[in-house]
Amino acid sequence: MSFRSILFTAVATLGLTTSAFAADVMVKDAYARSAGKNAKTGAAFMMIMNHGAENDRLINATSDVAKRVELHTHKENGDGVMQMLHVEEGFAIPAGEMHPLKRGGDHVMFMGLNQPFVQGEMIPVTLVFEKAGEVKVEIPVDLERKPAEGGMSHGTHKN
Repeated sequence: MSFRSILFTAVATLGLTTSAFAADVMVKDAYARSAGKNAKTGAAFMMIMNHGAENDRLINATSDVAKRVELHTHKENGDGVMQMLHVEEGFAIPAGEMHPLKRGGDHVMFMGLNQPFVQGEMIPVTLVFEKAGEVKVEIPVDLERKPAEGGMSHGTHKN
């Protein structure tokens, strides 16, 4: 088997996993979910690792699965109520560190779903980083995964 064949096989195999690499950025343990069959919104969660020597920033996400895709977080509004907010500046990913996108925290938000999220299907998402550029990931839908702690409903978004 030639070096070229081995390289092609390795790249193809990596493309089928839930981890994605671009430059020094690695995405792993990604999953997406919605509140149910008729939900108008969904979200994606993952671990983003920056193995590089420079800080980076996740500045955008795109996907054809929804009319709008935004980076969101949860913040307390001062009255003890948590709100979901669009984070226009994105999420800092410090050099040599990991940034979790998790339920009840930072996440990728899908608004105006074009079709229901179906257990086990894959959702194509492009993550856009300031330095690493575009990272294409195939995120599995996991409607059964339980939140670790502090999970919140995504049902309060209006389209």
